[in-house]
Amino acid sequence: MVFTCKFFDELSVGELYDLLALRSEVFVVEQNCVYQDPDQKDRRAWHCQGMHEEELAACTRIFDLHQSYDGYLSIGRVIVSPRFRGHGFGRQIMEYSIGECYRLFGKHPIKIGAQSYLEKFYGELGFRTEGPEYLEDGIPHKIMVLP
Repeated sequence: MVFTCKFFDELSVGELYDLLALRSEVFVVEQNCVYQDPDQKDRRAWHCQGMHEEELAACTRIFDLHQSYDGYLSIGRVIVSPRFRGHGFGRQIMEYSIGECYRLFGKHPIKIGAQSYLEKFYGELGFRTEGPEYLEDGIPHKIMVLP
């Protein structure tokens, strides 16, 4: 994969379309979750993209301290395209996103709201679960922190 990380205003119209289309494909259609995916947080996020053969294969959005959680950096909207699953791209985009958090904002703890079924995946990246499971848009989640 070839990675890029751009602030919202730096995204081309095509890049933004591809990001939003992939997020809709996975979060709204595949997970059968009706919610407003494009939110005002996108405008203050950096958007990490992993391209494979000129197609968006994976993406995240990252935030500076206090933008999503007080005292933490954050990574969210983590997606691997259904067409590219099973190739380790999830690990690759997360490792890249963690590195970009540290490069852009300094080395601070990172907090995420992880879908519960991915707890082991994030745990293998060094994240630790904090607190009980909760529902977000009808999907079980857990708060996890990378110290």
